Amino acid sequence: MKLIVIGIQGAGKSTQGNLLHEKLGVPYLSTGHIFRQIAKEHTPLGRYIKEVMNAGYLIPDKKTLEIVSEYLHRPEYEKGYILDGFPRTPAQAEAFENGIDKVVYLRVSDKEALWRLAYRSGANGETREDETLAAIKKRIELFHKFTEPVLEFYRKKGVLIEIDGEQSIEEIHKEITQKLQ
Repeated sequence: MKLIVIGIQGAGKSTQGNLLHEKLGVPYLSTGHIFRQIAKEHTPLGRYIKEVMNAGYLIPDKKTLEIVSEYLHRPEYEKGYILDGFPRTPAQAEAFENGIDKVVYLRVSDKEALWRLAYRSGANGETREDETLAAIKKRIELFHKFTEPVLEFYRKKGVLIEIDGEQSIEEIHKEITQKLQ
């Protein structure tokens, strides 16, 4: 099964992606994680990705498609995957040729997302460089501008599943699994 999980930053995509990975037995892949790994590399691409992410901007479509496609050609993704954080623009959705089965949209208000992110911290209680308030607000703004049209693209294809992302983790997971049946 090939799934995409879409939602505003703080919607619970990685939480649900990991739960779905356990339930369905297909790998979970977060483009945010991929980009953070690349940003740690002391390469021109790594420095570029880091600068773009820390400013709260989206990685350009062409570069994102190139990186995601390269990852999905690895043997571990042949039988399916759960993809989080991609596609983020209509151009990415239209250019992505990977036969998606379903797209799960975790619907969360801006206020709820900001509240969740304000209380989220990384390992050792540290905030990630790309999670400053300015960067978060910028990504929320970009979600509404660029990613909401992606939802309409998948709605028209008949593969979009909308979930109230403000329920408990367990209720969200239960609703997703029921709607995937």
